[in-house]
Amino acid sequence: MLDFLKPAKPIERLPKEKIAAVYKRYRIQVFISIYFGYLIYYFVRSNFVFAKDYLLNLGFSKTEVGFVASALGLAYGISKFVMGNVSDRSNARYFLAIGLILSGIINLFLPNTYNVFFMFILMFLNGWFQGMGWPPCGRIMTHWFSDRERGVKMALWNTAHNLGGGLIATVALLGVSLFDSWKGIFYFPAIIAIIGGFIYILLARDTPQSVGLPPIEEFKNDYPEVQKDIKDKEAELSGKEILFKYVLNNKFLWYIAIANVFVYLVRYGVINWVPTYLKEARGFSITESSIAFALFEYAAIPGTIIIGWLSDNIFNGRRAPIGIFCMIGVALATLLYWQSKNFLVINCALASIGALIYGPVMLIGVSALDLVPKKAAGTAAGFTGLFGYMGGQVLAEFAIGAVVDKFSWDGGFITLIICSVLAIIFLSFTWNTHNIKS
Repeated sequence: MLDFLKPAKPIERLPKEKIAAVYKRYRIQVFISIYFGYLIYYFVRSNFVFAKDYLLNLGFSKTEVGFVASALGLAYGISKFVMGNVSDRSNARYFLAIGLILSGIINLFLPNTYNVFFMFILMFLNGWFQGMGWPPCGRIMTHWFSDRERGVKMALWNTAHNLGGGLIATVALLGVSLFDSWKGIFYFPAIIAIIGGFIYILLARDTPQSVGLPPIEEFKNDYPEVQKDIKDKEAELSGKEILFKYVLNNKFLWYIAIANVFVYLVRYGVINWVPTYLKEARGFSITESSIAFALFEYAAIPGTIIIGWLSDNIFNGRRAPIGIFCMIGVALATLLYWQSKNFLVINCALASIGALIYGPVMLIGVSALDLVPKKAAGTAAGFTGLFGYMGGQVLAEFAIGAVVDKFSWDGGFITLIICSVLAIIFLSFTWNTHNIKS
């Protein structure tokens, strides 16, 4: 591995009287870096949604468009797991930036081919580089924020998904205007991603020890149960040890990973088909469907923060109960979104789905971090992501497109509601878990 990609080496600890002030400054700095770094990842991930209508007008079928889009979820799911394991043994300061820059470069090429299989390959590469985003964020969160505060901090960080996902509607439309072509949907986000990657390197840091600070557990006097059997909590674990000792033999990780399949299928099954469904079935204009798309994402910002706070303070770190309540609400809001023909009701239903669905998305990610030592955080998150994206997003793109082609939009919505119920069932298996190893 290149030296700059290896975990940053500890340096001499700062004088005791400086530690609190420097820790506070760096915690803010690294949080901002992973927030905006991950936010920009969405510019070169979710932009394809807005190209679907143009591709359909060029003669692509919904099945073909769904096939191309499914490549991202397929690659991302595998990459998030594989690269998650690599990121646990890498420097988060550079790992995230490299993925973001490479994803931006791929987006410069994506709109310049009309061959379905070549587009699939490019989208697959884009998905692979996208898998380099979440794991280093998880590494930074577990090294800079302690166990007792992680639910709220992760909830705040998780809103980067929503702000990035909401802003892409504006960024995509602005790209079309700036480049006077639908290809601007890819070009403009790509430029932002490449520049953003270099700015991230300037702001981010790997671990507290790399800037002369003590480990977060020592600083906050917060030693999680899951690490008590580890003699040297700061020693980097081997890839084999991470996989077989802390991830693959943890039954609770398996439960939340399977639940993640159905949570992600609902999440992407709704949002990735919003522009197409609202135009075809409800007669929305491009502008109106873009507003609805943005509402889904923006409503999730307060929703996710509130859900994170509830899981920390009301449920004492238990993530499953509030996740189950959220999925019940998602199922009801999806039913309303499907049945209503009223502009206001449709937008309210979409906002409700957005406000609720990102709760389970975030909570499953936090649970993965809770259930393993911090040196295995990227792999654990990648494991749940592997299931979520390969089983969830891929089906949301390819299978939902095929179901709608064969059984109309009614078949698609019935599928989404069934998936909500299945997510509830698997989350219920972890009802009382918090920092538990199997």
